[in-house]
Amino acid sequence: MADSRRTLNRREFMSRTLTGAGAAAVLGGAGLGAAVPSARGSSSPSPDTPLITRTLGRTGIMIPVVSMGVMNADNPELVRRAFELGIRHFDTAAGYWRGKNEEMVGSVLAELKARDQAVIATKVNIPPARRESLSAAGLKEAFIRVAEGSLKRLKTDYVDILYIHDVSRVEDLGRPGFLEALSELKAQKKTRFVGFSTHQNMGPALDEAARTGFYDVILASWNYALAGAADLRRSYENAVAKGIGIIAMKTQCMQSWYKEELPPELQSYYGGAIIQTAVLKWALRNGFITSAVPGFTAFGQLEEDITVARGLDYTDREKEFLADRNIKLAMANCVQCGACRPTCPHGVDTPTLMRAHMYLRYPNVFQARETLAALPGDGGLGRCVSCEACTARCRGRVDIGKRIGQLKLHLV
Repeated sequence: MADSRRTLNRREFMSRTLTGAGAAAVLGGAGLGAAVPSARGSSSPSPDTPLITRTLGRTGIMIPVVSMGVMNADNPELVRRAFELGIRHFDTAAGYWRGKNEEMVGSVLAELKARDQAVIATKVNIPPARRESLSAAGLKEAFIRVAEGSLKRLKTDYVDILYIHDVSRVEDLGRPGFLEALSELKAQKKTRFVGFSTHQNMGPALDEAARTGFYDVILASWNYALAGAADLRRSYENAVAKGIGIIAMKTQCMQSWYKEELPPELQSYYGGAIIQTAVLKWALRNGFITSAVPGFTAFGQLEEDITVARGLDYTDREKEFLADRNIKLAMANCVQCGACRPTCPHGVDTPTLMRAHMYLRYPNVFQARETLAALPGDGGLGRCVSCEACTARCRGRVDIGKRIGQLKLHLV
């Protein structure tokens, strides 16, 4: 998203110093080589227009359709301004900046005396290897210990939503230890509702949650690159029909640096700001999504996103943009489908490496390192170090080898 003040925000600065790819405004252009005006225009809603709200499944929680994904933010004033503009749902995690992210959210809401007006969601991440090695009792103890640390950092007695962080294997949804920990924390009123976040195997995870009825909320990806994912759409709709609330992440994941992996004739789609509002509206116009958690890190980005919460009708320019078939051709987004896994002869967890690369380029180097550290030794970046040429291939446009090369350059 473009910062309307045109100052070099932290995300842009880091992106430039990392690769020289330019500002981290995402995908733009209504036509090849076209200059793109602001998404705001005569058809944009007035700043006085109330924010659109929706109910989060069976929880009964009502929140605006645009929330705040706090992971990459490090400015408490941005959290404060988000609340002032009407955002009420704040998504964080125990592992974000080693707890500093939660501390920031808790401090701002405490200063505003706004805890009862806010919906706080946080996550507990027990890495996959530890999930396997711990006994059920040990897993329960570890999970509760992290969750109670989150409550202290957030300066609150309870959170509204507590997630298992990063569920990639469906069996983790019924894993002994997780279930007991979540049930106990809910019974103790330390969380109102429970859920999980997922990046891989999203459809099967959604279907299992709908089948069991245990989870209240799911945080998962939904964006324009998934427009043709009919099976995933059905899984979302099925989960919502069973009363599960859906929060969408990665709704605006078409980053400017993706153009490095595209032919020159498609690179012009990555210039301008209109893509931000267009793809965010596209995601939210799917009725199974209650709210999105865009990860804005600058005031201009916040201001851009909040216009979407006031009206989901497309502007003429947004319609033109989304109707252009070349937009989908320009997508170079990893959708975590896993089809690349068999193409790596060493069994590397390539989808997770692509997610780590995304964090690296946000930029959030800490989260990139944490993601890599959670991988077992036989599936992580260490197995890529000796490879001169990567043979892993994406069925879409993602240049896996190039992204792994950047991970090795900056994180090894």
